[in-house]
Amino acid sequence: MNLSYDKNAAVVVLPPVRNGRLQDHRLKAWLVQSDLTLATGPKELLARINQEIGLPCPEQGLAALRMWGQTGDRPANWIAAADPVYLEPRLDRLYLHELRRTAVDSNQMRTLIDHLQARLAGGTGYGFMRLASYAYLSSTTPIATAAVPAYVVDQQKPDDFLPSGDDTATHRNLLSEIEMALHEHEVNIEREANGQLPINSLWLWGGGTAPEKITRAQPPLFSDDPLLTGYWYSATGVAVPWPGDIAACIDQSVAGFVAETPEFDDSPELLERCLLQLREALFSGRLSGLTLLFRDGLRAHVRRSHALRVWRRSSRLLEASHQA
Repeated sequence: MNLSYDKNAAVVVLPPVRNGRLQDHRLKAWLVQSDLTLATGPKELLARINQEIGLPCPEQGLAALRMWGQTGDRPANWIAAADPVYLEPRLDRLYLHELRRTAVDSNQMRTLIDHLQARLAGGTGYGFMRLASYAYLSSTTPIATAAVPAYVVDQQKPDDFLPSGDDTATHRNLLSEIEMALHEHEVNIEREANGQLPINSLWLWGGGTAPEKITRAQPPLFSDDPLLTGYWYSATGVAVPWPGDIAACIDQSVAGFVAETPEFDDSPELLERCLLQLREALFSGRLSGLTLLFRDGLRAHVRRSHALRVWRRSSRLLEASHQA
């Protein structure tokens, strides 16, 4: 672990803040005085957090870590995540739409995964499974997969994120079989009739095996994200569900912490409530510093001394429109 990391600081993942979503003028003035930067490219959330606190980022096995976070047990097999996606054909090429954010019905997902298991998995050495709202592919032999989840690729050309090299034929063939099996499935006919995008493919990513469990010093984690939770479990770290607000995180930790607000709650009310509580914790001396990772790519590094930057009245980064 990076020894320069401030153990009394907090890293917090928050809803999007740009495009006028923050209305409280005191909070806007506070953030304007901080060090603001914008992410230059897509990055998975665990990688963003680990970069801030100096923890190593796994090169493989992210899907197995996610399953570990869901079940509490280390998976023994090779596992890849299988995110539901819609591949939209355009004039130049396909574009990917991540679908979990559109609230994929759990019964529909169960039906599709059962269908793929029955149609494709017999005697192949691999199998499909579903845990709550997440789907997985297990295999007796490793398969080349993408490195990042579907939300990182959302609204982009997937070709730029697919695995490359000589060992990708199995991945390409499996994707082709999945897409043929999902084509005109009754679930997708129902989805399109209801004005929803069909699930015409799965995004296979994070393939590998879970690391052996170790003991490593890490700040406590407050999050419902199973990948973050699994990573903390793998290092014997303290990981508990999101307690509802930042005040509860502060009450349950003795120093710094990592917290993530719920993935699908982008409400301005949650954003402002969390920022108010973080601002108070910083000004009172309960926290020595903050790193705020907003879901629209903005990053704010905040210290108490930044309040002396009275000449800062506005920020192009904070006011800029965010294009989803």
